[in-house]
Amino acid sequence: MGNFCSDVKGGQQAVGGGNQAIGGGGGGYSAGHNEAVDFFFRAKGEHALFTPMELSLSATKLRDRDIMSKSDPMAVVYMKKRDGKLEELGRTEVIMNNLDPTWIQKINVTYQFEIVQPLIFHVYDVDTKYHNLPVKTLDLKDQDFLGEASCVVSEIVTKRNRSLTLNLHNRDGRGLKNLGTLTVHAEETVASRNAVEITFRCSALVNKDLFSKSDPFLRISRTVETGGSIPICKTEVVNNNLNPIWKPVCLTMQQFVSKENPLVIECFDFNTSGNHQLIGKLQKSVAELETLYQSKAGANLISPSSGFRRREKVLKSEIFVDRLVEKQLYSFLDYISSGFELSFMVAVDFTASNGDPRNPTSLHYIDPSGRLNAYQQAILEVGEVIQFYDSDRHFPAWGFGGRTPNGSVSHCFNLNGSPSDFEVEGVEGIMAAYRSAIHNFALAGPTLFGQVINKAADIAGHSLSSHHAKYYILLIITDGVVSDLQETINSVVRASDLPLSILIVGVGNADFKEMEILDADNGDRLESSSGRIATRDIVQFVPMREVHVGQMSVVQALLEELPSQFLSYVRGRDIKPLNVPPASS
Repeated sequence: MGNFCSDVKGGQQAVGGGNQAIGGGGGGYSAGHNEAVDFFFRAKGEHALFTPMELSLSATKLRDRDIMSKSDPMAVVYMKKRDGKLEELGRTEVIMNNLDPTWIQKINVTYQFEIVQPLIFHVYDVDTKYHNLPVKTLDLKDQDFLGEASCVVSEIVTKRNRSLTLNLHNRDGRGLKNLGTLTVHAEETVASRNAVEITFRCSALVNKDLFSKSDPFLRISRTVETGGSIPICKTEVVNNNLNPIWKPVCLTMQQFVSKENPLVIECFDFNTSGNHQLIGKLQKSVAELETLYQSKAGANLISPSSGFRRREKVLKSEIFVDRLVEKQLYSFLDYISSGFELSFMVAVDFTASNGDPRNPTSLHYIDPSGRLNAYQQAILEVGEVIQFYDSDRHFPAWGFGGRTPNGSVSHCFNLNGSPSDFEVEGVEGIMAAYRSAIHNFALAGPTLFGQVINKAADIAGHSLSSHHAKYYILLIITDGVVSDLQETINSVVRASDLPLSILIVGVGNADFKEMEILDADNGDRLESSSGRIATRDIVQFVPMREVHVGQMSVVQALLEELPSQFLSYVRGRDIKPLNVPPASS
């Protein structure tokens, strides 16, 4: 997002974006696409999508390898990398003479939603002569191997209690199978989820414009001990108004540190040049803002000091707190582990621009050697991540832009060829249906997204009436420029109110500039032909050719915004995790 103080192209969206009270990143603490929140995570050396977690380990009925006593177990945890190599994450302490150990030492792991993160657990009996040595220095070859287990991080966090019990086995799978069990429990290592949501308004602002009224917005900064301040939040711009009321802003405990910590609240007149004029400012803590709210009183803004004497001037302009409520910001993991599910849907481009599938140069060519084409790669990579979040693993799968066996061109046909049932079982089912469809449907055109988006939106909409705790993800894989851009925008705007995100993978060498319009990463909300504005950003587009090889996979690039899109939906509707009782009225 660039510098945390910057504006994007001088545009108003960059100032606040409007929905800061309900947005959020994967860790559950950011308030929308907030530059200050990004800065907070970067300052800690983390990306906002990363969720630091601690793994607690225990085991039962371990194999006894000692003659005169019981085994002295230690666990070692690895992350399996994309190249198959194991990266050691940490080791527990050694527990003496115990076949049912509960280790104290926690193992730190950074949970990333958009990646399949395989974990490998090895349990060893540490020889007595090494007990006085730090566990980090132990040569594992000198220790007796007690068993191995494996899982992926998402399998742990999707459990209601975030605990997963695994059977230990030999490395080669041979020999004794009853080697005991290993239980892994995950907890987020976060400081606080507390936040305050505040609605500000001002009265009698000084007019800074010649031919109209000021276009005010607020910037809130936290003072720091070393002097100066760090911006933590901005409101949206209210055009041509000297008595503005802004949408609620959400400040997390990480941002304001404590209720007594001074905050600098500045009111600016927005200018497209980015040279915003300061109207006035004041300094108040959250506790003082709470007092303002309770008293219904206003606080006068102060004019910045200027001139030789540099005296500050108290203005007639006042700022009011119309609403201030304390709340908890639940994280993405809170919802997933409570039973919320992500339902995967896929739509594949069958337009003729992909090339004849019988030709090896075609994007739809099925290689007899088993090498995956771009469509198969996208289905497999994204599906492997999403499948862990869907309990029944029955996925709707469609094609568009293809000619059906009866000769008509369809822009939303069932990939499995069934006239009525559009679901297939598992990622393997999608892959099989795709291979079959390549032989049963002829490539045609044009490239139209509207029907598949509307179909996915219908499914997501019906889930609301059934009260299912589901959020839907539509993956569209395409090689071409969308032919119905405005109709697609209309469909996306309609779907922005629903529990739905749309992931688009561009394959081939087409010009995908129009796809970037759908993505809305520049801060501009999509607008339908009727003038309706999308309530939130639900599209993420990635051209495969631009993904940095070896640095970020397609699935990482596609899914990096998904937790924040999910949180913007549930927070905007005040939907809480399933295990949280509703607040009493």
